[in-house]
Amino acid sequence: MASSLGPAAAGEPALGNEAEPGPPVSPPPPPLQREPLYNWQATKASLKERFAFLFNSELLSDVRFVLGKGRGAAGGPQRIPAHRFVLAAGSAVFDAMFNGGMATTSAEIELPDVEPAAFLALLRFLYSDEVQIGPETVMTTLYTAKKYAVPALEAHCVDFLTKHLRADNAFMLLTQARLFDEPQLASLCLDTIDKSTMDAISAEGFTDIDIDTLCAVLERDTLSIRESRLFGAVVRWAEAECQRQQLPVTFGNKQKVLGKALPLIRFPLMTIEEFAAGPAQSGILSDREVVNLFLHFTVNPKPRVEYIDRPRCCLRGKECCINRFQQVESRWGYSGTSDRIRFTVNRRISIVGFGLYGSIHGPTDYQVNIQIIEYEKKQTLGQNDTGFSCDGTANTFRVMFKEPIEILPNVCYTACATLKGPDSHYGTKGLKKVVHETPAASKTVFFFFSSPGNNNGTSIEDGQIPEIIFYT
Repeated sequence: MASSLGPAAAGEPALGNEAEPGPPVSPPPPPLQREPLYNWQATKASLKERFAFLFNSELLSDVRFVLGKGRGAAGGPQRIPAHRFVLAAGSAVFDAMFNGGMATTSAEIELPDVEPAAFLALLRFLYSDEVQIGPETVMTTLYTAKKYAVPALEAHCVDFLTKHLRADNAFMLLTQARLFDEPQLASLCLDTIDKSTMDAISAEGFTDIDIDTLCAVLERDTLSIRESRLFGAVVRWAEAECQRQQLPVTFGNKQKVLGKALPLIRFPLMTIEEFAAGPAQSGILSDREVVNLFLHFTVNPKPRVEYIDRPRCCLRGKECCINRFQQVESRWGYSGTSDRIRFTVNRRISIVGFGLYGSIHGPTDYQVNIQIIEYEKKQTLGQNDTGFSCDGTANTFRVMFKEPIEILPNVCYTACATLKGPDSHYGTKGLKKVVHETPAASKTVFFFFSSPGNNNGTSIEDGQIPEIIFYT
């Protein structure tokens, strides 16, 4: 005897235990529609045009993709028609999906993690080789191209990002490049950060990077920024990370979230004034670390510290040098007082050292402290306690800073050198204005002024510090 319970009507849920009704079952998708177009092939002159005509069309389609965050997404999911053969011919992932051992036979395939615009960009490329990406869709298109193993489209995305790479988006793109395993793009981002470190860390995207990306940047020897400014940016990152982790923004929590990044800050590259005004008062370092670093700055021999003292230098192009004297004479004596000269420059440069005169008595070693001081603020921007050997000639001898010192246009600075050693040569017939020209750059113009106070006699006309060595 036939059961009185017949099959459920089409589109209705099957009957079950009425006390525990099951979840509603969505109706099956309507059958794929065919557009009644006759002889459309004859209107297309090439294979490319014919396949491009089929892009996002129901005509001859045999699969639909459902995109969006589930069926309950705002506005409903988006259904995109496609053709298995075209997709399988362009992507190994689609080939496996339709023809592999675990191939699907479903007429609809849900892709909840793919953005519709990015998926359409992928399909457009597979059907016609046409690339249609923009700033808003490039990252999701890159994700989709990698997901479905379409390296040619992936390369177009990377090329697009490379052309639009700037200092203010370098950190954002670096994070994405590391996430998507794009080493070429990551390398270009790091080069941009090297060249324009201050602009890059001032951008909003800097505080959004993860700890591993932060460490990858702090490890670099090629950043073009003073360590004190870099430390200030790292503190901003730590404050943002505390908020992301829902931690109170305290000294201890900032130290905690910095973790392995903290030892990568090169505190020994700071001046004692920079260290005292910033890290020493930040609460991020322990009292013992603060004391050890102060001793490192002030005593000899210097105690060992756990922080890197290797300079950072991101100077490209040709080293430049100007000499402010037209003639060399002898003799110039030293009694522990600094030789000083003030100067301004018409453009931003990075000073890396001085050329100094040596002994009139033959080969000799000198001890020397060199400094650059911002005149109005009386702030030491860089200094080095070092030495140099001379050969007794009237040549100049290079004495270099630990790291490049950024010099801003039309700001007054004092160049300072304190020598310990025998009488030396000195310069005469000094120039108030010195112009340096290079074929690839505009003019760099130095203006010199005498430094007030006890400066061991050095002036515009005579004295020490004949040369300034710099990069533009």
